Amino acid sequence: MAKTETLEQFYQQKSINVPQTLQQGVGHFNVFRLMDCIGPGSTPAVYSRRDFYKVSLLYGKHIYHYADKSVIVDGVNLIFFNPNVPYTIERLTEVAKGYFCIFTESFFTEKIRGSLNELPMFSMGGKSVYVLDEKQEEFVAGIFEKMLEEIESEYVFKYDLLRNYVTELTHYALKSEPTENLYQHPDAKTRIAAVFTELLERQFPIETPSQRFSMRSAKDFAEKLAVHVNHLNRSVKVATGKTTTDLIAQRLLAEAKSLLKHTDWNVAEIGYCLGFEEAAHFNNFFKKQTSFTPGSFRNV
Repeated sequence: MAKTETLEQFYQQKSINVPQTLQQGVGHFNVFRLMDCIGPGSTPAVYSRRDFYKVSLLYGKHIYHYADKSVIVDGVNLIFFNPNVPYTIERLTEVAKGYFCIFTESFFTEKIRGSLNELPMFSMGGKSVYVLDEKQEEFVAGIFEKMLEEIESEYVFKYDLLRNYVTELTHYALKSEPTENLYQHPDAKTRIAAVFTELLERQFPIETPSQRFSMRSAKDFAEKLAVHVNHLNRSVKVATGKTTTDLIAQRLLAEAKSLLKHTDWNVAEIGYCLGFEEAAHFNNFFKKQTSFTPGSFRNV
């Protein structure tokens, strides 16, 4: 399987200039018409994981390769892609028609205290394809057109509005699905990985400097789940493509960024509530993950 595709590689593949904001260590969002991304210089997407989320509105007939499944979709489909699952879309129609937006988790978590993985369409084993009728297609296409208009505007709070549009898409899809179908997991490994993710998320958000993140290792989670740590590690790796250590670090980093941006707590307080005994250990962790010190990130 190919390595995880980065945002930089996505822009190179589509022969689109890499936005300057991508290099600033902040959350990223962009939206496109599909026809604008297929042409001279662009290369076909490969089957791989990405390090960003994607929501697509596709028209026509396609083969949707997702995890270990290949599904033919036809008509109008709203599809949600998450970074944990490898995928690609094979177009079977001559004319490329549709929209898609891409965004990083930090685009949401730096403003909203929570996790995208709590939404069923972005969870392991969650439903990702929603077939739309004519009325639903008109509504969803209208949201994408609003995104395209807003991304080019000079409105100071446009990214807050774009976040709202993405949230509206997710809830519009979920409301079309019977509740009993939202939380089914296809196999034991996916179920264990989903429960691990749920336990990780329960420790957030950090709301006071006295609150502490306590389950910091795979061993901590394995004991809570009453499974062997090796079994947990294998299940999480198979289901997400990442190690338990990577996922814990990723969530710690997201919370650290949120606290740096939205509280007046000092760096030592933030490091302590995230489980770092020494401020220097927190500084080293943050700089290794982002190339920024906590203080310099706070001032970006």
